[in-house]
Amino acid sequence: MLKDITFGQYYRCNSIIHRLDPRIKILLLIVVFIFIFLAQGFAGLLVMTLFITIIILLTKVPIKLFLKNLKSILPIIIFTTLINLFYSKDGIVLFEIWKLKLTTGGVERAVFLALRIILLIIVGSVLTYTTTPNDLTDAIERLLSPLKFIGLKRFVHVLAMMMTIALRFIPTLIEETEKIMNAQKARGANLEEGNIFERIKALIPILIPLLISSVRHAYELAEAMECRCYNGGEGRVRMKKLRLHISDYLSCVVCLIFSSSVVVFNILI
Repeated sequence: MLKDITFGQYYRCNSIIHRLDPRIKILLLIVVFIFIFLAQGFAGLLVMTLFITIIILLTKVPIKLFLKNLKSILPIIIFTTLINLFYSKDGIVLFEIWKLKLTTGGVERAVFLALRIILLIIVGSVLTYTTTPNDLTDAIERLLSPLKFIGLKRFVHVLAMMMTIALRFIPTLIEETEKIMNAQKARGANLEEGNIFERIKALIPILIPLLISSVRHAYELAEAMECRCYNGGEGRVRMKKLRLHISDYLSCVVCLIFSSSVVVFNILI
C-alpha cells in the first residue's frame, strides 16, 4: 500500500504543463479546487473532469502514477461512498434494510462526492508531478511576497522552504516506513493479522524507528544547509528568474473558460 503513494514525487518530462510558470500552476490549482467544490451537479463536475483529463494527457505523466495515488486513498473513497449511500432519502427507494434506505438520490450523492474526491487528488498530484521542489519554493515565495510589506519578509521564505521540504520528504518517509516494516516482518512481527488493538500495538516497533530516522534526516539536512552557508532569504539570488510566457496566459484563459462553464451549469440546471 505504501508503494502506491507517489504524492510529492517529481516526474521528469518535457511537456507543456512542465514548462508552465510554477506560480501560474499553483494559482490555477487553487482555482480548480474552488470550482470543483462549487459544482452543484454532475454537469459542472463532468466539465471539470474533462478539463483535468486534458491536463493529464498534456503532462505526459503515465496514468498509472495517478491511479496509484487513488489506490492509496481507496479506503477513504469507499468509506465516504458507503456513508453517503444511505444519507440522502430523496428519490425512489431501491431497497430497505432495517432503518437503512438506499434511494436513487443516495446513489447520485455517493457517486458525486466520490468523483469530487478523485478529481481533487488527481489535480493535486499534477502540481507535484510537473514541478520541481526548487520551483515550488520560488513560486510560493513570490506569491507570498506581498507579506514582506507588513514586516514578514523572513517569514515568507521560511514558510515556502518548510512547505517544499515537507513535500520533498513525503516519498523519503514512505520509503523508510516500507524498509522498517519489511525488517520487522523478517524478525517475525505480525502486522496484518489480529484485531484493531493488536494492529495498533504492532505499529509501535515501526513508529519509533521511523521517528528516529526522521530526526536523523532533519539533522543531516540542517548540517548540509549550514555547510552551504544558508542563512534564509537575506541576500539570496536566483540563477533562474521566473517569467510569464504566452503559454501561461493561454492556460489561464482556458482554465477560466472551463471554470465559468461550471457557474453557467449551476445556474441553468
